[in-house]
Parts: sequence; structure tokens; C-alpha cells
Amino acid sequence: MGLMDILMIVIPSTLLWATPLIFTALGGAFSERSGIVNIGLEGLMVIGAFASIVFNLAYADTLGDATPWIALIVAMLVGAILSVLHAVASITFRADQVVSGVAINLLAIGAALFLVKLIYGKGQTDIIQKGFGKFDIPFLSDIPLIGDLFFTNTYAPPFLAIAVAFLVWFIMFKTPFGLRLRSVGEHPMAADTMGINVTKMRYIGVILSGALAGIGGGIYAQAISSDFGHATINGQGFMALAALIFGKWHPLGAMGAALFFGFAQSLSIIGNSLPLLENIPRVYLLISPYVLTILALAGFIGRADAPKALGNPYIKGKR
Repeated sequence: MGLMDILMIVIPSTLLWATPLIFTALGGAFSERSGIVNIGLEGLMVIGAFASIVFNLAYADTLGDATPWIALIVAMLVGAILSVLHAVASITFRADQVVSGVAINLLAIGAALFLVKLIYGKGQTDIIQKGFGKFDIPFLSDIPLIGDLFFTNTYAPPFLAIAVAFLVWFIMFKTPFGLRLRSVGEHPMAADTMGINVTKMRYIGVILSGALAGIGGGIYAQAISSDFGHATINGQGFMALAALIFGKWHPLGAMGAALFFGFAQSLSIIGNSLPLLENIPRVYLLISPYVLTILALAGFIGRADAPKALGNPYIKGKR
């Protein structure tokens, strides 16, 4: 197997595995840039995965090839609705944000598995028949070398994720909305004195995080697992949170970190088919993404400056 053959396996796999992490990490950026810790990204991915699979199974015959895309919209809406609970607890009632996020994780997996058992009479759903199909991107697939690696026989969601990452960067750093969002995460009292509604901005940040994490869960379920069960989302939300921290709470940095973690995840699946990794025991490949996550955070978290008001409830009139 030559280098070109290896790259043609590794690059598409990396992009696919990184896509849910990119969406979820971008969601985390909105929440944490507004000053609200969102440990609940895992649960928001779970509920997005559950909603997308149930919708896909129910409407595949009616909607045809559009089913997975509409299912992503459903996942986005359900994720946004669930995130409102975290917003109410953390912003309105000023509950501990970490505890609220953990509660979201427990609620999501418990409710999703209960509903799966109720609807399907078993512990997991059926396999979906309508997923994201592979295609060649016109013109770009004809580019020598690069076309074969990136634009031939590929999926659409990775390119959507990269585009959304740049869009989020533009919104966060080049628009008045983004400035307001970042200001309430850095110095909410100063933002309040300038007429910015801190509560409103933080609610928007948390709800956007739920919407994007729901999309991330929906893509993972429909493009990678093809069904929903108790282990469909198994640490990906926490990995996305690690990517956000590793990327220093910057949308493009989070995307880069998500690509790195996606590469590690893809190697855990396809590693045994690659010449250099074929003799490594599979268990080592399976744990490698989580080990790399720990090493990345251990090496970089001390150098990453979080938003100064992150995790601190804002009480009007108090510092």
C-alpha cells in the first residue's frame, strides 16, 4: 500500500470523524464565550443523535434522500430546546454551571433510552436506510492529487462544518453581535453599563450551543453509527469540549483541534488496515483518542486563557 493509498483512506475518515466534534465545539464556543460553562455538550449530542435517528426512521420513505438533512434540522431544534434547561438553571437561577451540565448529560441519555425502549421495544433503534451519500464535487474532484484526496467519493457534512467554523469566526470577531457576546463573557458588569442585556446574550449563547451540538450528534448518528443506542455518543461531547479548550476558545482553533481528535478517532477504527499500525493491538488504537485528549489538555490547558467571567453568575449591580 503506497502513501497515496494510505492518504485516500485516512483523510476522508478523519474529516468524517471530526465533523461532529467541530459542530459541537463551535456550539461550546458560543456558550463559553458568553460566560456559561457547558459540560452538557455530551447530553446535547445524545439528544440530537436520538432525534435525528427517530425522525430518519419515521420519514425516510416520505422524504427520500432529503431525510438526513431534515433530520439534522430536527436535531438542531431538539438540542436547542434541551439547552434552555441549562440556560434557565445557570443564568436565571444561578445554579452551579458544572452541576447543571452534568444533569443535562444524565437527563439526555436517560430520556433518550427510555423513549427508544418505549417506541421500539428494545434497547436500540433500527438501522437507518437513508444516510449521507458519497459524491464527487464537480470541478474540484478533477484537480490532480488534491481532488482525489479531498473532493472525490466524499461526504458533504465535513465541508459544511468547515464553512460553519469560518462563519462562526466571522460572527464572533467581526460583528457587533459577536463583540457583545464576548463582552458578557469577559466583563459582564462593563457590558451591562454599556446597555448590553447580559442575560439575553447568555441565553442566546447557550441556546446556540445546544443547536450546534444537536447537529453534531445528528451527523454522528446518521453518518457513523447509523442507529441509536446507549453507546452511540460515547465521550464525543467531552472530546469536543476538550477541542474547544485546546483551541483556546477560538472557533478556528477549535476546528483545528477537532480535526486532530478526529484523526485520532479515525485511526482507532481504520488503524489495523494501515501498514504501519497493523501490528498494534486493537485495544491500544481504541483508547488512543482519549489518551491524546488527556495529553493535549495536560500540555495546553495551562496556557489557554478562558473568558474571564466563565462560570461566574452575573448579579446586576454586583461585581
